Order: sequence, then C-alpha cells, then structure tokens
Amino acid sequence: MTFAHYPSLKDTVVFVTGGASGIGAEIVRAFAAQAAKVGFVDLDAERGSALAAELSNSATVAFEPCDLKDIDALRGAFAALKAALGPAGVLVNNAARDDRHGWEDVTPDYYDERIATNLRHMFFATQAVAPDMIAARKGSVVNLGSNSWHQASGGMPVYTTAKSAVHGMTRSFARDLGKHMIRVNTVVPGWVMTERQKELWVTPEALRETLERQCLPVEIQPVYLARMVLFLASDDSAMCTANNYMVEAGSI
Repeated sequence: MTFAHYPSLKDTVVFVTGGASGIGAEIVRAFAAQAAKVGFVDLDAERGSALAAELSNSATVAFEPCDLKDIDALRGAFAALKAALGPAGVLVNNAARDDRHGWEDVTPDYYDERIATNLRHMFFATQAVAPDMIAARKGSVVNLGSNSWHQASGGMPVYTTAKSAVHGMTRSFARDLGKHMIRVNTVVPGWVMTERQKELWVTPEALRETLERQCLPVEIQPVYLARMVLFLASDDSAMCTANNYMVEAGSI
C-alpha cells in the first residue's frame, strides 16, 4: 500500500501514551516517519528504550518510562518530554489494557485499577498539554476508544465501561477546548492483530467469527490505526472534532 505524507506534521511535537508496543509503537513509528518530534511514555522501560534507540538515527524521538496510573509520574514524564522536544501540539491517548475479567469477580480495588489503567490518565494527560495548546491557538488530541462496547462484548465489563466513557470525555473536551482551536477526536479500533492479542486471545475460531462480522474480511493491522491517527493530527482534518472515527473494517 502507498500511504499519505502530511507536510503539516513536520517538526510538530507529538506525545503518545503507551507507545512502546502494539498500536502505540506503530503510532510512534508513523509520526517519526512524518518528521514529527515524537515523545512517548510507557510502563515497559525496556521496549520503550529499544524503540527510541531504533528510531533515533533517522528521527527526533524521546522516551520516558512511566506508570500512567501515577498521575504525578505522568505529569513529570510529560514535563521531561517538553524539556526535550518542546510543548506538545498533538497528544495521542493510546495506553490501555483489555485484560479479561468476570463481572462477578470485580472488587472495588480492581475496578479502580482498571479505570486508572484505561481512562483516568487520558483526562490528566489532556489537562497537562492543554495550556500549551491554548497558548499556541492550535492542537489535536486523539483518544483511542474501542468498538467492544458497541458490539456488546462480554468478558471485560470494566474495560468496556472505561472505553465507552472515552467517547463522552472526547466530546466534552472538544466543546471546552474548541474555542482555542484545539480538536479532540476518538479513533475506534476493531480487533487489531497486535502481538499481545495474538499471544493471548486470538484462536482460529475467534478470528474466523470476527472476520465473518466484518464487511472487509481481512485482519486489522496496527498500521491502519496509525494512519487514522496521523490524519486527525494533521491540518488535513482541520474541521474534524468531537467525533468517532471507526477503524474496524465495518464490523457488526
């Protein structure tokens, strides 16, 4: 496939959460290939450092290890990225974990931990970068949602609760920040064939059922999510905000 190049992304400072592996790593690579200045955070210090080293020969990339459940640590990591690269013009709230769990086993502590893992950090990451975007009178925030709750998926109810809330958060921030010319959108993946998914959840039967539900009967790869994120970060999407952009091959 031949993909687009976005001149408006050149030298733009981009912060990505959960950028060390999976969809996040593909997003980091995609922005680096557009000559953006990319800062990313992740709990996995080894993979994050390896990815930064891989890209540093041809791009401006900075990595900060961070447990996003610790909001003070998140703020500190973003401050370090800002010192290294400059203020963020784009924020990609990607980090999440779709660990399976039964509703009957959920405790209050587990519930709070899942919300902290899959939702809370998005709010505070946006809060952290918004002042600089307001000063610049320009910015794009891209939140990663999920089509799991659209499909009434079971087996991970706190995850789907968090991901459904992402859509409400997106629309509220889009309203509050829009007067400053900051756009906020949600990218909604289907079942993306990351290494983690293939190791933990993908079976021949589950994959066959998924492809049968999709209008396009092919596996969804992380690169397709990254391409939508690039579009929403670029000037080409200047009038796109407060909306959901599905990348799920027409799954029903």
